[in-house]
Amino acid sequence: MEKYTKLKELISSLEEDISKFYEKGNQAAGTRVRKGMQDLKSLAQDIRVEIQEKKNG
Repeated sequence: MEKYTKLKELISSLEEDISKFYEKGNQAAGTRVRKGMQDLKSLAQDIRVEIQEKKNG
């Protein structure tokens, strides 16, 4: 459950940069969003593995 909380916090933290990129065209914000999305991907995969292990174990 801790990783899920981190996932929600990460999504929330990206909101400002997403807005800056799409509404103002801020390229640096876009870079931060891309990095954050990569972190999201990794965290989501960790959660998937954890759930699968718990389900099978």
